Amino acid sequence: MLPASYQMPAAIVLLVGGIVACFFGYRLFRIVLAIFGFILGALAASSIFGMSDTGPMIIAAGVGGLIGAGIMIAAYFVGVALIGAWLGATAANLIFATGDRDPHFLVVVFLSIAGATAAMYLQRYFIIVGTGFGGAWTIIVGAMAALGDQTALAAAAAGDVWVAYPMNPAPGQRWVVWAWLALGAIGTGVQLGITGGEKGRVVRKRKK
Repeated sequence: MLPASYQMPAAIVLLVGGIVACFFGYRLFRIVLAIFGFILGALAASSIFGMSDTGPMIIAAGVGGLIGAGIMIAAYFVGVALIGAWLGATAANLIFATGDRDPHFLVVVFLSIAGATAAMYLQRYFIIVGTGFGGAWTIIVGAMAALGDQTALAAAAAGDVWVAYPMNPAPGQRWVVWAWLALGAIGTGVQLGITGGEKGRVVRKRKK
């Protein structure tokens, strides 16, 4: 986990990154990839050092973030495939959640592969939906961390890269899921109708 003095900046980075992804994900997709590549790279690199090694941790976070951003920008199609895989895995969890069960490992793998494959054929809409809902979740985590929620604050600055994007930033608060679905739908709608440009629209404007 980052030192306490850096936890609020980390929360703000997540919040701003989430807003960009949620409402401008398709138009600024490479920037979105760079932002999340930087976040993941910084978290992965900084986790090498302990809490007492503040200087080396910050340097490692900066270097790791730049490397992560560079990899994500260069691997544009990998980013698209990862969005599809994430949507597939999310679908598996939501489907089984209705029965209060965890999805079987093979189900998650199958739907992740199916999502990644479909994303390569329907890139535009997978990017819009993926960044809309992914950005919405990041907004929620960043906002809750900025407001002082301890679980989300720890997640925003966690040294463990797998904790940085928690599936449950507010245990016991069911409104979070509904807020995520509503915000994700709004972000997706904004991209389809406004910020995604003509190519991002479901129905294009007729030329006079």
